[in-house]
Amino acid sequence: MSDVDLDRPRAGSDQEGLDGLSRAILAFETEWPKQSDQKERAMRERLELEPVRYYQLLGRLVDDPAAQAHAPMLIGRLRRLREARAARRARLLR
Repeated sequence: MSDVDLDRPRAGSDQEGLDGLSRAILAFETEWPKQSDQKERAMRERLELEPVRYYQLLGRLVDDPAAQAHAPMLIGRLRRLREARAARRARLLR
């Protein structure tokens, strides 16, 4: 599961263009919104993904229109968090 390439179409995609792993990541992120050791353990156990790979895939999903259609509230929240982190980094670099 950990070698999924979100840039190519996948077998088993739903009508929104999301495969089972993508839907599972979005559901997991809804259930576990805060970073913690328990969340990382659950990533490994439930999704069979290392945290680094999980966040790589989640980052791509944030920009995926199919993910936006599937979970608009979650994707909106994740985009706002990403923009806030980018703004903080920009302020620190001034």
